[in-house]
Order: sequence, then structure tokens, then C-alpha cells
Amino acid sequence: MSEEKHHRATALRELAVLFLKLGTIGFGGPAAHIAMMEEEVVTRRRWLTREHFLDLLGATNLIPGPNSTEMAIHVGYLRGGWLGLVIAGACFIVPAVLITAAFAWAYVTFGALPAAGRLLFGIKPAVLAVILGAVWRLGKTALKGWPPAVIGGGVLAASLLGVNELLVLLAGGVLGAAFLYWMRRAPAPPSDSPPPPNSKLSALLPWSPLAAAPLAGMTAGASVAAISLWKLGLFFLKVGAVLYGGGYVLISFLEGGLVRDYGWLTQRQLLDAIAIGQFTPGPVLSTATFIGYVLAGWPGAAVATLGIFLPSFLYVAGLGPVLPRMRRSRWAAPFLDAVNASSVALMAAVAIKLIPATLTSWPALAIAAVAAVISIFGRVNAAWLVLGGAAVGALLMPL
Repeated sequence: MSEEKHHRATALRELAVLFLKLGTIGFGGPAAHIAMMEEEVVTRRRWLTREHFLDLLGATNLIPGPNSTEMAIHVGYLRGGWLGLVIAGACFIVPAVLITAAFAWAYVTFGALPAAGRLLFGIKPAVLAVILGAVWRLGKTALKGWPPAVIGGGVLAASLLGVNELLVLLAGGVLGAAFLYWMRRAPAPPSDSPPPPNSKLSALLPWSPLAAAPLAGMTAGASVAAISLWKLGLFFLKVGAVLYGGGYVLISFLEGGLVRDYGWLTQRQLLDAIAIGQFTPGPVLSTATFIGYVLAGWPGAAVATLGIFLPSFLYVAGLGPVLPRMRRSRWAAPFLDAVNASSVALMAAVAIKLIPATLTSWPALAIAAVAAVISIFGRVNAAWLVLGGAAVGALLMPL
């Protein structure tokens, strides 16, 4: 028994060390995180076979939430049981949360620094360009063939008309799945394109330098005292429970809920949150920590963080054993394809909505145009685009 306890303690310690390391150095978004995990748990440590790892990766595509965080939780459960599930997920999340919280404090405390404002002047159009590049690349996968394109077009139109993002995403997933299922059962000529592969959208924006903007926009939103922690936590819990599509679709929910519906943030503050929140390694959803702090201080940061990440732990704990079978379901696959198409459309809608608040001068337009071309047609890491935007913006920002 003592040997079994020793083995279990060793496994838990290994999980903590590994995922603290990955959470600290994991720049590059979910795709990079998952590649690092595969190298660590399959190639180096041989905790899983590659086939089992791929099964888990496919399973995460069927549930909302951040792919890489859910993969960490899956591995933790398989390696260390329920305690391993908690340790692996928490250790992967905590570094990003702590760094983001520190930047949120600096943003609120020193946000009026002119030099910081000059950096954000160039970061914002670069962020917009990276989103456009992601829409372009992911759209080529998610929108293959005209049926997914029809779903995406409908979702884009509904979002631009102001329909709630959650309703749009659910309707696009459910109605789109029925449409795709019906289309795939109908006879098709041999020349038709094959169904698009299942893919989960990922956040490709790895990091950006610390930069803060003037907080004058806070007067346009709600004051910290007026914001209910319960309402703030419930908002992020809802987002975490239904978020397909990764970090850029998160922006759509934030814009629709916190900017348009509640009026807690301005468009400018949302762009600041996107730019500064992406500085951290680890899960992109740590942006919620930044927003929670800006809106309600340290309690707000804690509530927002708990709300957005808690559903991922519950989903993996409750649905993990059955998800591999669902992955092969003739109903689940069309649903995932429809959700992917809807997610790309929501990302496109976000980019369109952010244009008026971003492209406010010719230097900003030039930065966005050059960065968009590089993002779409080049192979430059998004980190360099953001850094380049910050440097050019500092030089070209109108006085």
C-alpha cells in the first residue's frame, strides 16, 4: 500500500511540474500547447500512446471550452485520477492567470502613461489583422463546400444585426447540424467536396508586450461599485459553458455582453483587454482575469477566472468517458462542423465590429493592412506582428 501511495504521489508531483512548466512557457495558442503536450506525454514520458492522445484531442472538439486546457485536464485524470485532473488543469492555468492579473493591476494603476498609449496605438490594428488572418485560414477549413458557407453566412448576418452571440451559436450548431446531416444523407455527385474535417478553432495570438491606455473610457461604462460580482461571475460561467471556437469567439461574447448589453466596457477597453490579455502564455481565456480585475478589482478577477474555467473541469469529469464514442457519431460530427462554421462567422463579425474603433487614422490603417497581408500570406508568428505593430505605432501615432 505504501508503494502504491508513493507511486501516486510521484505521479501527482510529475503532473504539477509538467503543467506548471507548460503553463509558463506555452506561448503560441492552443495548437502550440497541444504540440508541446504531445511531445511531453507521448514522445518523452510515454504516458499515453499517440492513438490515445489523438482520441482525447478529438473528444475535446466536441465540448465547449479551451482545447489545450481540456487536454491538460484529460491527461491529469488519466495519470492521477480525480486529484490529478484538478492538479494538471490548475497548474496549467495558474501561471497565465497570475501574469494577466499583474498586467491588469499595472493597466489600472499606470494606464494614463502616454508612452503606453503609443504602444497600444499600433498593437490594436495588429491584433485586428491577426484576427482577420485567423478567419482566413480557419475559414478555408471550416467552410469547405457551400452548405457550411450557408451556415456561416447566416450566422454572420445575424451577429451583425445584433442577435445575441449565444443564441446565434446554438442556432447555428443545432440547425446547421440538421442541415448538414440531411445534405450528407442525400445522394451527391462524385465531384462534391468531402465533408470538412472536424477542427476546433484556436487562438493564434500568442503574446503582446505590456501596454496600457488611458482609462477615460471607464466613465462610459459602469463603475466598479455598480458591478455585481454575482452577475460578473454568472456571465463568465455562461461563456465558459458554451464557448466553442477558442479565444477569438470569446471576443465576440465579450463584445456582445460586456460592451453592448451591459455597457461595462467600451470598445476601446475591449481592444486593450485583447492586446494585454494575450501577453500571457498558457490559456487565452485568462483574458477573463484581466477584465474581471479592471471591472471589480481582485474579487472580480477571481470570480471571472473561476467562472470561465470551471465548466471545462466539469465537462471533462462528466463527459470524458463517452466522448470518444460521440466523436464517431453520425449526428455529433455534423454538429461540430456546423459549430465550427458558426464560430468562424462570429470571428468575422467581431473583426467587422472592431474596425471603427481601431482604424481611426491613416497610420492605424497602414499597420492593419500590412499586418493583415503578412498574417494571411506569410508564415510570421503573430507575436512578431504584435511587436512590430507596437514599435511602428509608437513612431507613427499622431501627437
